[in-house]
Amino acid sequence: MPDILVIGSINADLVVRAPRFPQPGETISGDDLKIIPGGKGANQAVAAARQGVSVTMVGRVGNDSFGPELIDNLQQNNVETSHVQIDPRSASGTAIIVVDSNGQNSIVLSPGGNGRVSPADVNSASFSDHRLLLLQLEIPIETVLHATQRARESGLRVLLNPAPARPLPDELISLPDFLVPNETELSLLTGGPVTDIASAEAAARNLLARGAQNLIVTLGANGALIVTSSQVIHVDAYKVDVVDTTAAGDAFIGGFAAKLLETDSLPSTQEQAPALQNAVRYACACGALATTKFGAQPSLPTREEVERFM
Repeated sequence: MPDILVIGSINADLVVRAPRFPQPGETISGDDLKIIPGGKGANQAVAAARQGVSVTMVGRVGNDSFGPELIDNLQQNNVETSHVQIDPRSASGTAIIVVDSNGQNSIVLSPGGNGRVSPADVNSASFSDHRLLLLQLEIPIETVLHATQRARESGLRVLLNPAPARPLPDELISLPDFLVPNETELSLLTGGPVTDIASAEAAARNLLARGAQNLIVTLGANGALIVTSSQVIHVDAYKVDVVDTTAAGDAFIGGFAAKLLETDSLPSTQEQAPALQNAVRYACACGALATTKFGAQPSLPTREEVERFM
């Protein structure tokens, strides 16, 4: 049985490094342009596959030169692509990424084929043959909701990464088994500032009141926060020399999902807390390692690299 089903975006990342982000109307010089496979869905699929689990991808690329290369890249990373379509009426999704001297990034997305991933695409995949569904928000929200509802009907566990940040209907708060936002996404979902661990906990409890089951809040250099109805646990980050933060969150989610599958039941009760904490600690190591290399998918670590690092 395959382990993880990913329904999401597949992009070509157009990446340039610059000393800083340009001001409005300003032109600055950067390094050579690099074209790197990306997209939150594809990144998370590759991140999980590099942890040794089997992954199926559902999505769309465009009828352009990027499309076949993006599919081939997924296959080279041991991701099953029979449910990835080449859309004859769109270009491939692209992301324009500027990385500054501190490794922080600024991103503009053009959805391309990702904007045409439909409920019919979701229905093409077998949910009963997988153990966990990974979702993000770079495809239409109605498709994300349909996939979540179908997963619940099939008894399939769901992890939703609510990124890029946007408001969500209550169903997409309450139905996923795991909701994994960062500070910006959590702030938008709750309408209040999230600036530290205390405000992250308060905002997460707001989502629990709306029906969320298990919240894992990624906090960058401050690690991650686990918030459920029975526990609040802060997991420290690993200290590394940051080169590029692109896809660090995707590395976290791929690592968390892979580690989570090592337990047969949902680690949501007090007795299961160590398993959940262990999965988050492992995910923090994956995210930290991803920041030490340039680019999205090239930075995603293997299981051997993570275990050696830890």
